[in-house]
Amino acid sequence: MRWGQPHPISIMAKRLLSENKTTGTKTYHDYDASSDQSIITTSSDVTDIIEANKAQFNATDERARYGDMAKVASIPMNVYFDLKKKGILNDQKKMKAWLNDPDNRYFRTRPGRV
Repeated sequence: MRWGQPHPISIMAKRLLSENKTTGTKTYHDYDASSDQSIITTSSDVTDIIEANKAQFNATDERARYGDMAKVASIPMNVYFDLKKKGILNDQKKMKAWLNDPDNRYFRTRPGRV
């Protein structure tokens, strides 16, 4: 670099800030030099929950009737808190629609409509 030229902005790689092995949640820090912004992201490994849901879904007779306390889904904590923040969790009609949405099928533990 020659004297008087602008110093190139160093690019920081995504860095792990914290990890919760119980919930499988990891929080990362990244820096976007083009916008000069720090970015904090959280991700969760939900593989175990999804695999358990699939097994329970496949083991349930789709003709079985729902009881008063039938388990219909198992969702990770980060999804739970997101649903709560969006007002879906405490609204029975919205929660049923969310559970019946094909995009959320991997959280279901039994076939049929809620």
